[in-house]
Amino acid sequence: MFGAIRGKVKTWFTVGAGTLAAVTVAGLLGAFGALPQPETPVLARDSQIETGQWLVRPLRAYVGTDRVYNLPVKQDQQALVLEVEMTNRTAESAKDYFTLFQLAPPLGGQSEQPAVILTRDGSMTPALHPGMMERMAYVWTFPKAVALPDELPLVVNTKTYKPQDNLYGTPGWFNERELGRVEMPVEAKAAESQS
Repeated sequence: MFGAIRGKVKTWFTVGAGTLAAVTVAGLLGAFGALPQPETPVLARDSQIETGQWLVRPLRAYVGTDRVYNLPVKQDQQALVLEVEMTNRTAESAKDYFTLFQLAPPLGGQSEQPAVILTRDGSMTPALHPGMMERMAYVWTFPKAVALPDELPLVVNTKTYKPQDNLYGTPGWFNERELGRVEMPVEAKAAESQS
């Protein structure tokens, strides 16, 4: 009889201790999640930005309505173009740059992923070779009815290099996160036939 009672007490004690530990951990995680997040750094628009895999320098932003580096823009649309200098800092050719620049609010979410064009020959999404600086154009399209701001708000992202990932055991750039924000002045409508 006392053995059965002792077993039940041990069970209740174990369940109670486990529940208490779970509630404590959840409370601590919630408390840490409620801490104020560090403010996102504002990056200088005229300087080189090291993003890990890429070394970038934003050059200019402008609006195009006809063609942008051989990319046709529909009649009812306008193109918001960001020109940047990019250098691949890795040992292999790569084209992992689509999310390097993202539109920040209020424009963020209003457009699809940008078209990325090599400005010297108009080729779309080329692999950039290590150590070679290239001038690229990020092109987002919007309906003409959308009022574009005078200052283009951009999020600059970075990734972390891991010599061995957890899934396949191969090296690569992972865990994309926001590095900072930059605002570029948007020039008036640019020359229409750039090529």
